[in-house]
Amino acid sequence: MRARHLAITAMAGVAGFAVVALAIAFVSASPHTEQVAGIASIGGPFTLVDDTGATVTEKTLAGKPYAIYFGYTYCPEVCPTTLFDLSRWIKELGQNASKLNYVFVTVDPERDTPQLMHAYVASFDKHIRGFTGTPAQISKIAKEYRVYYKKIPTSDGSYVMDHSAMIYLMDARGRFDTVIAYQEKDATALAKLRKLLTMTPTS
Repeated sequence: MRARHLAITAMAGVAGFAVVALAIAFVSASPHTEQVAGIASIGGPFTLVDDTGATVTEKTLAGKPYAIYFGYTYCPEVCPTTLFDLSRWIKELGQNASKLNYVFVTVDPERDTPQLMHAYVASFDKHIRGFTGTPAQISKIAKEYRVYYKKIPTSDGSYVMDHSAMIYLMDARGRFDTVIAYQEKDATALAKLRKLLTMTPTS
């Protein structure tokens, strides 16, 4: 059954991933722009709650560059793999790791409560924070970041979430820099994170 769920999710995600990747390619060609060839920039205002139940907005992340990933706690493979990878890269950054923010935003707000998000992110790295909210709030931030997600019903009456599988890297002012692809090689992923560190304000 799990294998079938994975197959359904993988097939459904191809079109959505392609659309998101194409939009990011356009924006990446001219970083830090508000509008590129008619395609809106990635990132923007949001209101959510973190895994302690506190209200968070885009201003919560202001002042530090950040890595933001969209997934869900019931994800069978892609999300835990990505968060394990991110945790390994955080450790490689050493003391510099605290100069960045790391955020895991759910695309499954119906199930992912703050309490569940807290237990989930705690199993990875202490630097990673979990954000959730109402379905409307999640829809809004997903649109701001050009994130694709879709509920896929399963034969047992449950569902899985098909979703974008990349980590977005943003500067300290919330402007898009680049992405880390799913299962990207450690060397290139770390190079991108270290570049992001250079965007940390010095004053």
